[in-house]
Amino acid sequence: MALDKPYTDVPGTIIFDAEQSRKGYWLNQFCMSLMKAENREKFKANERAYLDGWAMTEEQKQAVLARDLNWCMRTGGNIYFLAKIGATDGKSFQQMAGSMTGMTEDEYRAMMMKGGRSVEGNRYIGENGDAQAQNQPQGAAGKKA
Repeated sequence: MALDKPYTDVPGTIIFDAEQSRKGYWLNQFCMSLMKAENREKFKANERAYLDGWAMTEEQKQAVLARDLNWCMRTGGNIYFLAKIGATDGKSFQQMAGSMTGMTEDEYRAMMMKGGRSVEGNRYIGENGDAQAQNQPQGAAGKKA
């Protein structure tokens, strides 16, 4: 039985919780294998064959082949493990983060230097619709005042 997850209401955010961890176990194990030079060479020589040696889903393999880190995260990848793919490709973490936001490395760096993205529209999905109702003070019984 899934637990109540109020954090799923944050737009554009994938929380790496126990469920995501289980879903991405083999994807993340593959990523960790790239810490060894011999495995990086095997992967670079024939990516598909190397991926087929892991008990990953076909969707996870396609996400890796596409180098779509957001897709990898949706299928259970953890960004700290996925960083090994970027490192194997000679990418910096800033380049990877930029690709996840649709920005160039320079655009991403500039945004972060200015304090990151605006919180407006990024607090929770209901923010723009029923935010007024959700932000009303509650009485002692937990009912809207």
